[in-house]
Amino acid sequence: MKKPDIQRYFFMTKRERRNELNQTLWLMPLRYIGVALALSVLSAFFDTYLDIHKHVPNGMVFNGATTRLLITTLIGGVLTLSAFTINSLLVALTTLSGQFSSRMVLNFISEPPTQHVLGIFNGSFIYVLLNILFLSNSSNEVYFVIPLFSVMVTFVAAVTFIYFVNHTSTWLQVHNITSNMKKTTRNTIRSSLLEEIGPYRSTVGEEYSEERWADREVKTIYARRSGHLQSANFQKIIEEAKNDDIVIELRVSIGQFILENTPLFDYRQGSHTFDEEKYRKLVRVDTKKTEIQDLEFGLEKLVEVAVKGLGNNDPLTVNNTLYQITDLLKEIGNATSFSPILVDDENHVRLRLKHDGFDYFLYKSYGYIREYASQNSTVIITIMEMLSLLAESMNRNVHDDIWDFAESTIKGYQKYSLYKEDCHYILKHLKAVAAHTDHTEAYPQLEEMLSKRVFS
Repeated sequence: MKKPDIQRYFFMTKRERRNELNQTLWLMPLRYIGVALALSVLSAFFDTYLDIHKHVPNGMVFNGATTRLLITTLIGGVLTLSAFTINSLLVALTTLSGQFSSRMVLNFISEPPTQHVLGIFNGSFIYVLLNILFLSNSSNEVYFVIPLFSVMVTFVAAVTFIYFVNHTSTWLQVHNITSNMKKTTRNTIRSSLLEEIGPYRSTVGEEYSEERWADREVKTIYARRSGHLQSANFQKIIEEAKNDDIVIELRVSIGQFILENTPLFDYRQGSHTFDEEKYRKLVRVDTKKTEIQDLEFGLEKLVEVAVKGLGNNDPLTVNNTLYQITDLLKEIGNATSFSPILVDDENHVRLRLKHDGFDYFLYKSYGYIREYASQNSTVIITIMEMLSLLAESMNRNVHDDIWDFAESTIKGYQKYSLYKEDCHYILKHLKAVAAHTDHTEAYPQLEEMLSKRVFS
């Protein structure tokens, strides 16, 4: 059963709750509205009960009629600025969704500058509105703090509007969009793979079943609902597996879509009995993908931007996105090169993760772009150049994957006719890939194959 929207926050981990709240537009404005309420009460207290106007020069004091006129004028200005801000936000969201990727909308919303701007405008409007309500029912005819603070708040709102326009125009530039997306995924890699499960990684290799488990029956824990596997509490799973004396294998990858009653865990049971339900509660399955632990989701967003660029005949966007994907692939390759075996504090194997090799991430990134690029030789040249950079900068254990992908790309591209210059640059980068991956003996055959497709 799906939990109510508010109730579901109580069943999330601290990290999941923070991620969900950052992707909503109501939390930060509520904070600013709370500040506006407190400031309004404070302003009224200073002017009504402390009579602070008696302690300032007469030239800085406002009478009741002037104050009411000023606040009435300011609330119209703040409301106008708020309307322009909301309109700018809608334009930004429409541009992101239509030109780049609808998945990037949440990234823009979760940006602290975006949320602070909306909070400032909501807080400013509420503050001035409350001042009008107070002045309408007040018999006091001399004010100082209320008009002063109202002018200051409106000034801050005006400056914030300029800042928001600059923030939006800067954020919507392609290199900033792709760079921000890469940074988000990089943070996911470092927090999920390195910080969360790094201390539990084993160096024993792929064999994770000790002799004492060899004769144990393999049992399966099934999913209770359909959806994407958003995250897993690996630390808690390992602790519970130690307490229950079992070895667990996670059957699905983080981000993978599963159906109800499909295998979620396999386990070999020791001498203890336990409740399987607690392990289901240690993983989160929901209708959407998130970036909390899902490495592939960040790649998918960047790939979608590149594919949209191909559809809009914008090769510069495609190339810029490929640069960011390459940097991200290098980070993913280094992070996923460790053993998928996790051990407890006594160095006993407790959990084995489903492991996707580097070839899988190559296909999920360059493979999709290659498919939509079709005969676009400039994109193929850039892909080959990026493969050369990866081969030059990464460990030898992924060199075969890089070469296999480069080889299949050339073989798939031979059905198209090429300009002489395109063939030259493709082969130039292919030769570099062959040299970096120690596959120079396979290069001449591909060179001959591709050279036959050049216009004569």
